[in-house]
Amino acid sequence: MSSTEQQALKDRVDAALESLRPHLKVDGGNIEVVEITDDMTVKIKWLGNCEFCSMSAMTMKAGVEQTLKSKIPEIKSIEAVNGLN
Repeated sequence: MSSTEQQALKDRVDAALESLRPHLKVDGGNIEVVEITDDMTVKIKWLGNCEFCSMSAMTMKAGVEQTLKSKIPEIKSIEAVNGLN
């Protein structure tokens, strides 16, 4: 994937995450895209209170993963590079 294609995909992922960010910010947290691998794994970083929240695993499955896979079907998986999951 070219760097242009990579950036376009990252922009799509960030746009999809915008629908979740207000809910995370209410609890003092946020989410950042760290990397999208060649095998279409999105690596995210929990920020603020989300980093150590015991609910982040549930948020990952029910919120982040569901949102990204529904809006960007080519995404295969999502992994947190920090936090409890």
